[in-house]
Amino acid sequence: MGRVARQVRFLLAPILGAWYLRFVRVIARGTLNDFVKNRVARAERAAVKTQLDAWHDRVIKAGWKSSAELKTEFGSASILTAERVVFNIKGNDYRLIASVNYRYQILFVKWIGTHKEYDAIDAREVDYDEDRYSS
Repeated sequence: MGRVARQVRFLLAPILGAWYLRFVRVIARGTLNDFVKNRVARAERAAVKTQLDAWHDRVIKAGWKSSAELKTEFGSASILTAERVVFNIKGNDYRLIASVNYRYQILFVKWIGTHKEYDAIDAREVDYDEDRYSS
């Protein structure tokens, strides 16, 4: 049995007969690394990287079937829509907006920034901007 086959499990809910992957795939880890490297003050980089690594490790081990299950694991997360979630990073100093596809267990990082930057955007509408994280 291959690696992917071992990760797949059949569940009856919430979509009858749907297949779900066992672990969440985060797209893209590089965005998190580039954010730390290019947008975080040098003095805070180690702390922010540690927090993002811890968040990433928890997410990739998750197997959420709904936003309610995500909220159970991340109590401080804000569910904006059925697919859009805001995570608090480093004691709410930073915010991470993600789109989650529960059926296929994919989390796509849409935006990450300081709490102050977050207050200036529309979290429901913001989309991924590659230039924001590049050097």
